[in-house]
Amino acid sequence: MWNDLVHLQIPLGEKVIRTVAVYVLIAAILRFVGKRDLAQLNSFDLVVMLLLSNVVQNAIIGPDNSLLGGAIGAVVLVAADGAVVRLIRRSDRLARLMEGTPTVLASDGRWDDRALREEGLRRADVDAALRRQNANDVSDLESLSIEPGGAIVATLRPEAQAATKADIARIEAKLDALLRQ
Repeated sequence: MWNDLVHLQIPLGEKVIRTVAVYVLIAAILRFVGKRDLAQLNSFDLVVMLLLSNVVQNAIIGPDNSLLGGAIGAVVLVAADGAVVRLIRRSDRLARLMEGTPTVLASDGRWDDRALREEGLRRADVDAALRRQNANDVSDLESLSIEPGGAIVATLRPEAQAATKADIARIEAKLDALLRQ
């Protein structure tokens, strides 16, 4: 029994190479598929992510079903991810290559339908993100972009922005000055 738990059925080097190769492959696939982050996955995307892990399982573990082999695969995955994250932090060029750049989805109150199509987004989904950022409609926007991590960021036109405490204080000061005259 103990032998099955801790005896590697494939060489350690092969286990590491398999794990890193699958990590790089999946990272590349996800990079080129789109920018939607996990919070924006629809049910179809979630199904694909769950099945993807099962599809590549044998590519990582090979014929090794030992506990030690699984632990080594998990450690190598986490270490590879940590290394990539650290490399990306040090290099803007590598970050652009691995993560991409923001994509403008709308500007000056008008949709960029080509950009929406390229990112695989529907207007209805983006409209919901707009409402969460205090925009009623695309016409309220100076610009709208999807960031490399998948976050949708809206920049409201000045007249569509909510008043700040400083704005209210200026108005109150002007009203006080007018009332004193």
